[in-house]
Order: sequence, then C-alpha cells, then structure tokens
Amino acid sequence: MQVQVPRLWPPRVSTAAGRIGQLTRYGRLRAWVMANRLFALALAAGTILRLVAVLGYPGALYFAGDSYYYLGAALRLTPDRSKSTGYSLFLRVLEPFHSLTMVTIVQHLMGLAIAVVIYALLRRARVPRLWAAVATLPVLLNSFQVELEHMVMADTLFMFLLVTAAALLLWPGRPSWWAVLLAGLLTGYAITVWTGGLLMPFVFAGFLIIRRKGWRSLAAIVAGCAVPVVAYGLWFHSQTGDYNLTDSGGFYLWGRVSSFAECSRINPPADERILCLSQPPSRREPPGDLVWHEPQVTQALPGGPVSAKSNALMENFAVRAIEAQPLSYAHVIFDGLVLAVEPVHHPYPSVGTVYDYYFHTKPQTVPDSSILGSTAPQDIRAYGHASISRVVEPFARAMAAYQRVFWLYGPLFGLIMILGLGGFVRITRRDGWRVSTQRRRDGPSMMPWVAAVVLLVTPIAIADFDYRYLLPVVPFACLAAGLAFAAPAIRPVPKNPQPSAPEAVPAARRP
Repeated sequence: MQVQVPRLWPPRVSTAAGRIGQLTRYGRLRAWVMANRLFALALAAGTILRLVAVLGYPGALYFAGDSYYYLGAALRLTPDRSKSTGYSLFLRVLEPFHSLTMVTIVQHLMGLAIAVVIYALLRRARVPRLWAAVATLPVLLNSFQVELEHMVMADTLFMFLLVTAAALLLWPGRPSWWAVLLAGLLTGYAITVWTGGLLMPFVFAGFLIIRRKGWRSLAAIVAGCAVPVVAYGLWFHSQTGDYNLTDSGGFYLWGRVSSFAECSRINPPADERILCLSQPPSRREPPGDLVWHEPQVTQALPGGPVSAKSNALMENFAVRAIEAQPLSYAHVIFDGLVLAVEPVHHPYPSVGTVYDYYFHTKPQTVPDSSILGSTAPQDIRAYGHASISRVVEPFARAMAAYQRVFWLYGPLFGLIMILGLGGFVRITRRDGWRVSTQRRRDGPSMMPWVAAVVLLVTPIAIADFDYRYLLPVVPFACLAAGLAFAAPAIRPVPKNPQPSAPEAVPAARRP
C-alpha cells in the first residue's frame, strides 16, 4: 500500500505558466525596489538596525514601573486606576507564545510599517521619491524610536494605531464609511492604550467636517471612537465602580500645576489645602518626578493619590491654579516646547527616567516589588518563560554606540515641525527654490500637522514634558513636512468642455 505524505511546503512550480508568474512577481518587486531605491535602502537599514537590537537584547527592555504594570495587567486581566491598560490587551493576545522577543519583534514590525505608510501616503500625494524617503528617516533610523519599540511600553502600539487611522482618512479619494469606521475604532482603541490621545478623535472629526466628507463619515468616526472607549469605561466600572478610563488624571494635572501653583494666589478651600506645597516654585522638582516623591501629599489624600475622591480633589485644585495663574501655566508649557527643540537631552524629568531610554551594555535590574498581586520578576518569567534580562555582545555594544550618535536632535525636530506647515505652503523648485503661501484646497491636508501639534502639546499641558512623549509626534510631523513638497493637484478636464464666449475685441483693434 502506498502512503501519501502531505506536503509541508508549496509544490515546485513545474508548468511554464507558473514559472512565468513567479518571474513576473519577482520582476515587479525588483522593479519597485529599483524605482524606489532610496526608500528601499532606508527600509533595509532600519530593518537591520532592529535585527541588531533583537540579537543584542533577547526578550525585552523595561521602563521604570510602567512595564511591570502592563505585564501584570496582561497576566491578570484587569483595568488599573493609575493608567489605562489597553496595551495589556495587546500583550494578552501574544501571551500564548510565551515570548517577550515575539512582543518586541511585532513592535519593531509596527515601526517599519509606520515608515511604509508615511512613504505610501507621500507618494500618493505626488511627493518626489527623494523627499518621501527622507521623511521616513526619523522613524526608521532614530535610535530612541528603536529602543522604545524594544520596550514593554504602550507607545509603539499607540503610534501604529493612530498612523493607520490617519492613513485610512488621508488616502486619496473619498474614504468609504467602513474605512472611516475602522479609523474610528483604531483611534478609540489608541485612547485606551494611552490617554494622551484623547483629543485625536476631534482632530479626525474636524478633518472630515472641513473636507465635507458627509454626515455618514462623521457618524462613522464618532461611533468608531466611542465603541472601544465606552467598552473600556464599562469594564473599568465593573472593577472600580467608576465610569472612567483611569483615576489618575487629576493626579498628573496636579503635578503639572505644581510647577507654579502658589496657594496664596489660588486661595483653595480647606479640603484642598493639603495639596499646597511648602517649597517655593523655583525649588520644586519637575512634575514628572515630583508626583512620585511627595509623601506629604500622597499620604494625606483620602484613598491614596489614585482614587476617585483624590482624583476629583486634585483636578479641582489644578483647575483653580490654572484659572488663578494662566500666564504661569502658559509659561511652563512653553518651557516644555523649548526642551523639545534643544540640541541636547537633559536629565529631565529625572536622571533615572532618561537612563531607561538608552541601550546599555549591562542587563537591567528589575525591582522585586509587589505589583497587582505578584512581583515584576515573577511576571516576566511567567509571561516570557525566560530569564529577566540578557545582553549579547557585540550587538548590544553596537546599539549602545549607535544611539549616542544617531537620534533626532532637537533643532532638526523643530525644523520638521516648521516644514510641516505643508497644508498652507508649497515648496517647489522651478528656477530656484520658491515658496508659495497660497493654500491648496485640493492638495495635501493640514491634518497631520495639527495632529502633531496636538500630540506634542497635550502631554506637556496635562502632565509634563518627557522625551518619550516626542516619539508619537514624529510620524505625523514627518508626514506633514513631506506634504510641503507635494506637487499641486491636477484638476480634471471635462470630457465635453463648453465653448467659451468669444473675447470682445477692443474698438481700436477692429478692422
């Protein structure tokens, strides 16, 4: 009896038509690479860079306490009062693989996909290949972007979701209602991943209104955004009794106003006076560090610093401070924007925070502290089934050396933001460089630049400046900057144009 063994690989192509089909596919790929060789080279460099990171740091890297909270919430699926845990749902999906290396590989692929989306959108907008490829470099080759993708942190997923949603809306042509609905679902989920994106639904909805996409599109974006947010709020309520995403908004906003708040000017009610700080504003720590090292406040609050009562109390105090000292509030936001464009990285908000943003040549030390009913080392072993932290040479040393040189310097980031005004100006090269300030109604959209500004200012305004918060801004800023080099839109010519009336001939020229 003859036993048939199933094939575990595709059968060999034996027909001439099959071989021609394969050659055609390879030929098309080769033709595309040759036609877009600059971007293909940049994409290959970005891929190699991420491969070196995976080889040098098996598993993942961790940031302070956030990474451990995300892992704990993924293993014991539950919402957290201090931060939204939509990212933990993503980790839960990958948990059956029991590999943190798998998590980092998926996140690296997201980073590469973001660059591909930027390039595709720019080429569809008739941006020259050179400038479209250059616009992807701050995503592909920025060492801090690669390091963030290698961390158990929500930022990469947050970026990928928003960039994908924007691409669905910006793709040339009128987006169908289901594409807009999908963009809304991605945006709503992004909010549950990181609440710093709370204003993005308004940016996308405003884009649809200005571009007159119709009421169906507007209803689709609203419904899409609402579904994940409402579902998460209901889940949060089932565990905490509060309809919210977190109970920490007031906590971070109080930290923000701690930069300038003076109770002698605010005159808060008696129950809020425990939030007054005794040190003068000039001697206080940055908000991103102060909120974790201010026991006189955190121990005195009802229910601790992160609870429904404390959240309302701190939020009310912060609003009073902003109303009493609006210029001071504007000043601290401006200071954060200045930090974003300075040529060096300062140890802000603390040395320990910035330390975690770098590749190092020694394994990380994970604290043995209790988190959501377990400890960080136990959760890392339970999720990844491997050692807590490993470093492999020479790959780790290569990444650490690369990061010290190749990153998005502040002045370059500022230049990209300035060039991002591509919805109002067009940069062309005809008899030298020329800048036209006439807005192109049919040309590229201002939406990417507005999104970049919103993502840049929002965290500074509600929490504090942090170098990590700049990275979600970069894809939108680069997309907006690239659109400044887009060719003007070509208006369609009617098939049967009506003959125009004959031009009147001046009397002096009549025969």
